[in-house]
Amino acid sequence: MNSSFESRYAISPKEAKQMDTETLRTNFLIDNLFEADKVNLTLSHYDRFIVGGVMPKNQKLALPNPDNLKADYFLERREVGIINVGGKGIVTADAKQYEIDFKEALYLGKGIKEVFFESLDANSPAKFYLNSAPAHQTYPSKKITTQDAEIVQLGSMETANHRIIKKLIVNSVVETCQVQMGMTELKSGSVWNTMPAHVHDRRMEVYLYLDIPENQAVCHFMGEPQETRHIWMDNNQAVISPNWSIHSGAGTSNYTFIWGMTGENLDYGDMDVCKITELR
Repeated sequence: MNSSFESRYAISPKEAKQMDTETLRTNFLIDNLFEADKVNLTLSHYDRFIVGGVMPKNQKLALPNPDNLKADYFLERREVGIINVGGKGIVTADAKQYEIDFKEALYLGKGIKEVFFESLDANSPAKFYLNSAPAHQTYPSKKITTQDAEIVQLGSMETANHRIIKKLIVNSVVETCQVQMGMTELKSGSVWNTMPAHVHDRRMEVYLYLDIPENQAVCHFMGEPQETRHIWMDNNQAVISPNWSIHSGAGTSNYTFIWGMTGENLDYGDMDVCKITELR
């Protein structure tokens, strides 16, 4: 099967301060997530979080079991959250099929041995975005539609951050061990996300940026609050956010991003807010 696996070590704030643009991007940016008929996985040593992209076009793709996991199968000691950011597709988990539409989610619990991905239309292939973390017990698998999501509106047009947050894989919607995922959609005319910025030492996070119009981009801000850095993001690129780092962004247009988290707790509001005027 056509697949790739990359392992990335954790970086300390002291190391990050010394990085130039290319080195920063090499360590934190995840690009080329979605390639036709290929599974791409990146393991971050921050909480052993795995980020993946699966784009079945002309064939059904299996979830691989990288040697690095030292497991009999991928979900032997893991759970995974999946959000489709492409055309309609089907995920088959131990012979049970789930049809997943654009921006719908699926949670698969620990212990599922076989997972397959396929598209309903090769001309409009599904793009399955994966977030996986170690799991200590088994919870039931569950499909989550936008109607099932917990929806929150935040921000305002006056501060250019009017946004809709759709909590898809969170403990108020589905039971999980660690993984939490959701989607934030910026309204037209708004560009700022996650502002005021924050950190949370209890967990790490990954952002996937999407719905970025052609010839536009998002500037993702990271780093310690008093020592920030930035990475320019294109459509369907992800960025790793360590627990010591802020994670915020501003685009040249409105856009959407998927946030995925793992760590010690499932409290969505667990964050240490940084005052905007104190960021450096």
